[in-house]
Amino acid sequence: MKLCFAEKLFTMPQVPKERAPCPEGEAFPCEIAVILWSKMPHARPRTQSPIPEVTWDSGLKEMNETWKGAIACLGVAVFFVMTIGIIYWQVVDQPNKNWILRGSISGLVWERRSPSLILQTLSEEKTLVEITVGNFPDMEQPFVKNLCWLNKTEFCYTWDAMADLAISLEPGPSISTECYSISWTPLRCKVTLKDCFSMTNVSWYGGASIKAQRWPLNTVNTKSQSFVISNLPQNPSGYGPVLEKYFLGSTGVTVTVAPDIPISLSVESNKHFCLESPSSIDMVPLQYMVCISPNLTSAHQEVGSQLSEQERRLPNTDILGFPVWRHFKAADSAAKTERGLRSFYNRLKRHNLGDGLIALSEHSTMLLSGEDQMHLPMASRKMRALRHTRDLSLITSLKFSITLTPYTSINSQLFLMSLQEGKENYWLSLQSKFDSHATPLLIKWKGQFSVQLNVTNDAARSWYLDRVSLLWQRLGAQYITFEGAEGNTFTEQAIQPPSDLEGDKYISIFALMAATLGNSTIISAGTRSNHLPLFIQMTPLQSDWSYAGLKGIIPSVLHYSLLGYNFFIPDAVGGTLANEFLTEEELYIRWLQIVTFLPVMSFSTPPWVCCDDWVLNLTRQYIRRHQDFVVPLIIKFSKEWLSWGYPIFRPLWWVSPNDPVTFTVDDEFLIGDEVLIAPITEPGCVQRDIYLPGEGHTWMDTNTAQVFDGGTFIRNYSVSLTEVPVFVKAS
Repeated sequence: MKLCFAEKLFTMPQVPKERAPCPEGEAFPCEIAVILWSKMPHARPRTQSPIPEVTWDSGLKEMNETWKGAIACLGVAVFFVMTIGIIYWQVVDQPNKNWILRGSISGLVWERRSPSLILQTLSEEKTLVEITVGNFPDMEQPFVKNLCWLNKTEFCYTWDAMADLAISLEPGPSISTECYSISWTPLRCKVTLKDCFSMTNVSWYGGASIKAQRWPLNTVNTKSQSFVISNLPQNPSGYGPVLEKYFLGSTGVTVTVAPDIPISLSVESNKHFCLESPSSIDMVPLQYMVCISPNLTSAHQEVGSQLSEQERRLPNTDILGFPVWRHFKAADSAAKTERGLRSFYNRLKRHNLGDGLIALSEHSTMLLSGEDQMHLPMASRKMRALRHTRDLSLITSLKFSITLTPYTSINSQLFLMSLQEGKENYWLSLQSKFDSHATPLLIKWKGQFSVQLNVTNDAARSWYLDRVSLLWQRLGAQYITFEGAEGNTFTEQAIQPPSDLEGDKYISIFALMAATLGNSTIISAGTRSNHLPLFIQMTPLQSDWSYAGLKGIIPSVLHYSLLGYNFFIPDAVGGTLANEFLTEEELYIRWLQIVTFLPVMSFSTPPWVCCDDWVLNLTRQYIRRHQDFVVPLIIKFSKEWLSWGYPIFRPLWWVSPNDPVTFTVDDEFLIGDEVLIAPITEPGCVQRDIYLPGEGHTWMDTNTAQVFDGGTFIRNYSVSLTEVPVFVKAS
């Protein structure tokens, strides 16, 4: 029994071919052991010993094969259970949100079902902004693997082999401001990247001006289009003449896009606005910076006020004290234009409307300059001399501005001479693929086929500026206005522009050119140029009470000033889009009351044409009020703009950044933080509600000397047709 027991321990049983006899009483395993023992080659008679000998055959190979199978089955079972667990965790049990990046005061949370990034305070008490990202097919992404996990200030992720996402925590302009750089890079052609910023519980400001300006932009609806300045009269649904890639949210968040990054913008009313990269073979990235500050005002002070890193310079502020009278009366000769100017000037004097600036149209400027005879500097001295023979003594004693554009008619002597002298590249042109020949692009300007100055050509710029300086000096004008730089001639004709003229680069270069002429220059569009010593002419408005007319003035003022364009000339009283005189008395007066508190008072319809004599008297009073009360305020707060970039014309939230009531007020504004103006913007109204911001402050009514607490409404405040509510901060 002991022998069979030992061999049973170390030998796996094998079934014999022939069964040998076995001692009576032995079990079947013992029979097997006997048979195996007798057949082993080394078996021989052994000397009897008290301790029986055994043969050791471990059979390890057979054991391993069996256990390997068992272990393999067990591994498959474990793997299957783990897979089911992971799938369950990702689909069912994984939390919908998880932190992916944390700063010192805020952090980014990934919401996997949207999918979206949520910028929150670390305590999760406040959501600052929600960004729906990617523009990819609807699918849940676990978004748990950070490819940059070694760096605690970066997050990287590859989205379905379509785009790489990189987020990095960046130092802010101050210790109270934190920034996140977000960059999408497409991994293949024709990928459109699109991030949308929610308007839920956030009021947004900035971006671009539009035809019917709103404040905030939450109620705007615009289709997705290139985020560049367009000519609003020709493209009413486009973006207007003041544009910056900067957006400010009421939660203290800012979104900025680098100037050289091309994007499209769309706005869906009360839902979101979206930044979108162009879909092209160039695989253009979508990059922007999101910063968070303690509140709305500090966010703009830290980020928005520093959009331009250039030194800010003041324009010639003499124009602030002059009412501007637009004299766009048609004439067919220089002599008639001169007589018309003198007659108009004498009439202003006769009506005691003070020393004003008469603004001449491009047509009148061309007549006075003899434009049809002007040509390139290489022309003959005889033709140059002819330009100086006209006697301009009738107008040299007047204060007036002239208007020029970068366009010239293809029928003008100027253009024909440039072709004869081989200067086609002085104009925007298409280059031949086979030689150096250039073909000027045609564009329609004020009904005539024209060509546009090539601002990327050094010789063309020098020639143009020399010609403008000569004309300016000869006519003796106080100011010069440049109009018509809006839009992109190439893209408007579905032509790929050269790299140095992509987007709004033409407008930026043209503004720099205008600034070289001095600080008495007015332009009609601006982007990345708010530091230059230029005035900017606002967009023409409709002669009505809508947001495209009177009601849109204050939203436009707040938009221009927020983006750093404080020195603007509003459209003339009554609006000029219709190009005809205004005859509605109430609209004229309410419009007059608003522009009184803006940098420049501009008129197109003279008051003696529009209205009765009492309106003429009222106009005189408001001109004096502008000169005595408003101009000193603008000069005072222009110092803050020079030093810190703060807007001169401010929204109510500037002094009350945590008060939600102030976020949507679009019919009141501040000059600095001292004076509040609350004009009437609805027809037939002689009373209105007025909100006074700033809890803890007091405001004095300049009409009654009554003092009111800040952070309160004045209900049904009476405002006669001749009055405008003005409050001065008392404490």
